[in-house]
Amino acid sequence: MFGRRAVDLKPFFYHYQLLFLAGVTFIIGFQKTIVFFARKQKLRGTICFFGGILLVFFKWPIFGMAIELFGFLNLFGDFFPVVISFLRRLPLIGNVLNAPGVSHALDKLTGSKLPV
Repeated sequence: MFGRRAVDLKPFFYHYQLLFLAGVTFIIGFQKTIVFFARKQKLRGTICFFGGILLVFFKWPIFGMAIELFGFLNLFGDFFPVVISFLRRLPLIGNVLNAPGVSHALDKLTGSKLPV
């Protein structure tokens, strides 16, 4: 069932790739986008991310998106503590994320709590 759905959604995979890159470029600017992806400490994530995009374009969407997800986590993993901290301040979601078991799991996942 998922295989058939993936075949139907191939055009959306292509558009997602282009819109994501365009969105990042429009938000932070062209030069900062190039600098972000070209940083030496982000090289593995950049290679996996763009390699995944190429695999999606060459009609290997499942493998491409898996490799792209790995690259995405390497590139943007530093932002997760900030996102979790923001979500903890929201009214409904914050109550769930601040529950004892969930809070402990998120703290382990993100490394630690932010000092803010």
